[in-house]
Amino acid sequence: MDIHEYQAKELLAGFGVPVPRGSVAYSPDQAVYVATELGGWHWAVKAQIHSGGRGKAGGVKLCRTYGEVAAAAKAMLGATLVTNQTGPKGKVVNRLYVEQATAFVREIYLGFVLDRKAERVRVIASAEGGMEIEEIAHDKPESILQIEVEPAVGLQPFQARELAFGLGLNIKQVSQAVTTILGCYRAFRDLDATMVEINPLVVTQDDRVLALDAKMSFDDNALFRRPQIAEMRDVAEEDPREAQAGKHGLNYVGLQGDIGCIINGAGLAMATMDMIKYAGGEPANFLDVGGGASPERVGQAFNLVLSDPGVKAILVNIFAGINRCDWVAQGVVQAAKGLRVPLIVRLAGTNVDEGMKIVRDSGLPIILADDLASAAHKAVAAARGELSA
Repeated sequence: MDIHEYQAKELLAGFGVPVPRGSVAYSPDQAVYVATELGGWHWAVKAQIHSGGRGKAGGVKLCRTYGEVAAAAKAMLGATLVTNQTGPKGKVVNRLYVEQATAFVREIYLGFVLDRKAERVRVIASAEGGMEIEEIAHDKPESILQIEVEPAVGLQPFQARELAFGLGLNIKQVSQAVTTILGCYRAFRDLDATMVEINPLVVTQDDRVLALDAKMSFDDNALFRRPQIAEMRDVAEEDPREAQAGKHGLNYVGLQGDIGCIINGAGLAMATMDMIKYAGGEPANFLDVGGGASPERVGQAFNLVLSDPGVKAILVNIFAGINRCDWVAQGVVQAAKGLRVPLIVRLAGTNVDEGMKIVRDSGLPIILADDLASAAHKAVAAARGELSA
């Protein structure tokens, strides 16, 4: 789960990370009010969407008057912002963050990610801030500093100091940078985050170190014990199908293909999508119905897949262990009535004979497959209009 910049800054400030003063606004008038409350004569008006690259897309404006704040807010609110991370559809701006603009002399990149291969938290920093880490890695890989955190002891102050000195900070700046680095780590650890990124972390003219931007992502599976984080979820920023899937205990990720997938088990779902690609097709989604695929849950899975107008065929691939093929078959038959796209079904495992009988006796134009390879090839052919029941 991702959150907005202003939410990430609020959380990080609670762990001692210094951030500029600011507040959220939902209208031009409210943006102007925030600017008056903050005081000063320079403000940054920032579009709040779950994406990087907002500045390049016109989502960050520096303002010197209240009129400029109002104009910037009016232009951004309700507009669709297209960045290199949103895709061509972009995202609609529904809220803004107005903060005091801060003059700075240096930009630094600081990130914390969960390295699943090393089974460690990895701290990444670079003196070349202000651009995406992918660009830094490509253009100046020698500038990247990394630390793997030993989980038994956590990130130690001496490691944070080494990182700060490695970034070329002076003594006064190092102490503040250490506070920021350790605060970000504690937030990462204590809130079950999967990513914390400050880009840029800036050094001001008077040697202050501030988090000028912030991003945080969290482990969805840990939200049950982090209600304060779960409350920050903005479903308007998510694919509505993914949000709907979560309500029914389904794992769904929309893709760009035309073959809808309904699978049980994440590993089998990945293998099925690979097989579709190998057969020359493109999967329209990742959808794992989980271990308790009742007829009702299967029906909800069909509704999700069919909500994508680009789907030209549906492939159901079930290897039943905890599941039962006859349960799944009942859901498939119920959902397939009146279906307007070809449906390919492959069943294996518990009660497979009963499940196959239910499908065959339904009288519906369902295409059966004996194995995964056959199912994938039939799905690709059906999507191209080359195969029918």
